Amino acid sequence: MTAKYSEDSIRTLDWKEHIRKRPGMYIGKLGDGSSHDDGIYILIKEVIDNSIDEFAMGVGKSIHVDITDRTVSIRDFGRGIPLGKVIDVTSKMNTGAKYDSAVFKKSVGLNGVGIKAVNALSNIFVVESYREGEMKKASFSRGELVSEEEIQPSEEKNGVRITFHPDQEMFSNYRFISEYIESMLKNYVYLNAGLSIYFNGKKFLSKNGLLDLLHENMNGKCLYEVIHLKGDDIELAMTHGHQYGEEYYSFVNGQHTTQGGTHLAAFREAVVKAVRDFYKKDFDTSDIRTSIIAAISIKVQEPVFESQTKTKLGSKDIGPDGPSVRNFIMDFVTSNLDNYLHKNPEVADSIYRKILESEKERKAISGIKKIAKERAKKANLHNKKLRDCRVHFNSTHENKSEASIFITEGDSASGSITKSRSVNTQAVFSLKGKPLNTYGLTKKIVYENEEFNLLQAALNIEDGLEGLRYNNVIIATDADVDGMHIRLLLITFFLQFFPDVVRSGHLYILQTPLFRVRNKKTTKYCYSEEEKERAIKLLGVNPEITRFKGLGEISPDEFKYFIGKDIRLEPVLMKKEESVSDMLSFYMGKNTPDRQEFIIENLHVERDEI
Repeated sequence: MTAKYSEDSIRTLDWKEHIRKRPGMYIGKLGDGSSHDDGIYILIKEVIDNSIDEFAMGVGKSIHVDITDRTVSIRDFGRGIPLGKVIDVTSKMNTGAKYDSAVFKKSVGLNGVGIKAVNALSNIFVVESYREGEMKKASFSRGELVSEEEIQPSEEKNGVRITFHPDQEMFSNYRFISEYIESMLKNYVYLNAGLSIYFNGKKFLSKNGLLDLLHENMNGKCLYEVIHLKGDDIELAMTHGHQYGEEYYSFVNGQHTTQGGTHLAAFREAVVKAVRDFYKKDFDTSDIRTSIIAAISIKVQEPVFESQTKTKLGSKDIGPDGPSVRNFIMDFVTSNLDNYLHKNPEVADSIYRKILESEKERKAISGIKKIAKERAKKANLHNKKLRDCRVHFNSTHENKSEASIFITEGDSASGSITKSRSVNTQAVFSLKGKPLNTYGLTKKIVYENEEFNLLQAALNIEDGLEGLRYNNVIIATDADVDGMHIRLLLITFFLQFFPDVVRSGHLYILQTPLFRVRNKKTTKYCYSEEEKERAIKLLGVNPEITRFKGLGEISPDEFKYFIGKDIRLEPVLMKKEESVSDMLSFYMGKNTPDRQEFIIENLHVERDEI
């Protein structure tokens, strides 16, 4: 029966109620902090963006970010919010200075929405503005004004301090991962020469902009010295490495556009045109761009992003009276890259050799690739390995960021997950056993090995991440020696052939409970010995303790609790100091005395409960 649709059905939500009811419109997904694009990091970004805009206008050369437990404090030294408008700016929609282009040119903040979203989604939100020897302070909870102080004298330097505690009603069991925050803060300093950001006392500063960014993010050596070019409202850095795929970092007005947009599409096109024109050869696009590592930053007046989280640029033009984004980037790249290659023939030779090498490998696997594609296409019609979901990351669904795939080993584990998963957003890919160790092998093996070929096809990553079907690629194996080995083999596969899946924060390990502790009234699932001890104390005398040894031992009825809203995912992170080639060589290469010694020193034997 259809509900009656009448005047009574129409509701008008106030600003804070709307943000809390539809947080995805403002901060993307909520999440628990295990993913770099979870909402708690967007909250930090929204506050810092305002501080960056102050720096861009020539005031406030340092920003202090302090996080203790779950409380975030951000202090800038800009002009400070006009004291009479502190409450309005932080709690009234469509209120702010970003509408005045004379006050904020080419700013990150656009609509005055971000800081209100932080306010509405925090159970504690305190704003303090210091301006010309005076200060104003106001405190909120979930967007409601709790208290305000009269304007009073202050010896503090001009600027703003925002302190907030994300609301646990919205973000349950969340945690901050410092690597994600540090990566975000580094990007800010790379794009803002002269800006210092302090994170819990640790200083971040960049002198060479995008050049520093590439050096920071490169794993292993590049083929030639990074090409670094700057112009009015544009900066780029690029080189080629030894990895498969393409790796890009794109920015607009200091905002990291993780999903690219019109500027990145134009840059990728421009690089191909510039290279073809310079060598006067019609090279294949993939041969030119394979193994490229590049960063591009542009500044746009009144940019149009595809969402409030500003991860993808939609603007067609640089400004009201400026050229199109495509023409602006095309003209800059084609002329400046051509000049650079003429002046640096050794770099031009390195690029030429790289293109020929890529062309040779592409042609060598073209035959097997065609056969493998046909095999994968047939398998997709009746793919027993893949139990797909309805929503995919490369679709237009509102909840596409929830699209996940569990990679499991064996029928029992995949059976439990399949029966308890959400058919809308969770897919399952079942391995028949331990996958091949791909270390040192060429990409030809991806097409020759049926299992790898089907996994590549399921993820849709053969030609890069643009078509990736799942935002979360989750390795779900037993927490025993065999399970750990399968994890290593799968991580090796991704690092060897599809490092962007890892680098872009899409690869995770599923955490499942080691113990179930229960009495007649309460059941607790514990992920560590410490959690088990706490559960035993909480439940009292002689609770029943079960040790889970494998995923197949957990019934589907129980499994739904571990892959639902309280799912625990451990991200697979790549750190600058860890060279991928060195790491794979050590752990996955031939057995060496060094590795034997490492295993002996780190051997840990777990004894079952008696």
